[in-house]
Amino acid sequence: MSEEDQTVDPTFVRELASILNETDLTEIEIERGSLRVRVSRQKDMAGYPQPMTYMQAPQPFPAQQQQAVSAPAAQPAAPSGPEPGSVPSPMVGTVYLSPAPGARPFVEIGQQVAEGETLLIIEAMKTMNQIPAPRAGKVAKICVENGQPVEYGEALVVIA
Repeated sequence: MSEEDQTVDPTFVRELASILNETDLTEIEIERGSLRVRVSRQKDMAGYPQPMTYMQAPQPFPAQQQQAVSAPAAQPAAPSGPEPGSVPSPMVGTVYLSPAPGARPFVEIGQQVAEGETLLIIEAMKTMNQIPAPRAGKVAKICVENGQPVEYGEALVVIA
């Protein structure tokens, strides 16, 4: 083996780093003869939602329990479950209300829609998925904002 095979060309390493950025990869490894180069980076997670952690509420001391019993009744909880007429998200992804940035939205509140008409787009795994109206009706409410991440089953639009 010659010494030439063992030296690393800084331009080559920069090209590998550039490939990482262009392809959104976190690591790339190349082997040429006995020379092996691995370039890796940590992804910036600032733009991604952080997982939520839940803690059990602290239990009140006996004196606090007495006060809690005599306190006025709290407001009743909002009804759980989907709103009648809501269109649930069929997948996890990012919602887009218009076909392109700056374009008119697919639907607006008060607009009549036909069954099968596109309500919005959900981007999942770099694929744009059109979400059709499951039935004809009037758009009563848009439950999501443009660019918002959504979960499976989350209400997107309410059709009355």
